[in-house]
Amino acid sequence: MSYQDIAFDRRQGVAEIRINRPDKYNAFRAQTIEELLDAFKQAGADRSVGVIVLTGTGDKAFCTGGDQSSHGQGGYGGRGAIGLPVDELQGLIRDTPKPVIAKVNGYAIGGGNVLVTVCDLAIAAEHAQFGQVGPKVGSVDPGFGTALLARGLGEKRAREVWFLCRRYSAAQALAWGWINAVVSKEDLDAEVQRWCDEILGLSPTALAIAKRSFNIDTEQLRAVSSMGFEALALFYENAESREGVEAFLNKRKPDFRSHYQRRTP
Repeated sequence: MSYQDIAFDRRQGVAEIRINRPDKYNAFRAQTIEELLDAFKQAGADRSVGVIVLTGTGDKAFCTGGDQSSHGQGGYGGRGAIGLPVDELQGLIRDTPKPVIAKVNGYAIGGGNVLVTVCDLAIAAEHAQFGQVGPKVGSVDPGFGTALLARGLGEKRAREVWFLCRRYSAAQALAWGWINAVVSKEDLDAEVQRWCDEILGLSPTALAIAKRSFNIDTEQLRAVSSMGFEALALFYENAESREGVEAFLNKRKPDFRSHYQRRTP
């Protein structure tokens, strides 16, 4: 595949997959997800690769989730339940038999935060920010985006993240166990490389078994995610969800309540 939305580099046992849409704060559209799927499949199958790093171009954003400018009526225009096979990407990151490190170089918001959640490890720069935004734009990321986050943060904190849609600093994320380490922006690349070097000195087969063992406990969330995205596809056809997208694109406050109250019971 010829990449337009991402960059993919393999060197000395490390595969770096980088979302390359800095003008969109590395938000993803359907094409971006297809390219990420292709790159992760290649990196996962390449026996010379021992660890995968997921990041974004620039120092403003790791990833800010779905690109609302590509969100038309009913979905994002690609394949899958919502026209954006992001649930397939989340599953592939978990299925890849190699550790995946999120190198968080800025905003990890919405679907970007979910990508951090499904990665095995996460290292952030001090200026990084985390949070969910779905209910602000008439959306949600069911399954891994909600329940898996609760496994890491605890129920009350995960519900706070989703029900209030606040932003959280890298220091707060570290204190909550959201991520593994925080370093200065200047030291981020070197710190991630240090973690990669340590991983590359370990048994690839043992790591693959360990990763699958960790995943077993939350594997049922894949079915929850599938069901949730089917429900989300129906929600995207609703005026309440469309109000969120239109308000975001027009830079105004959404009026969800009026649409909700007019909905036929």
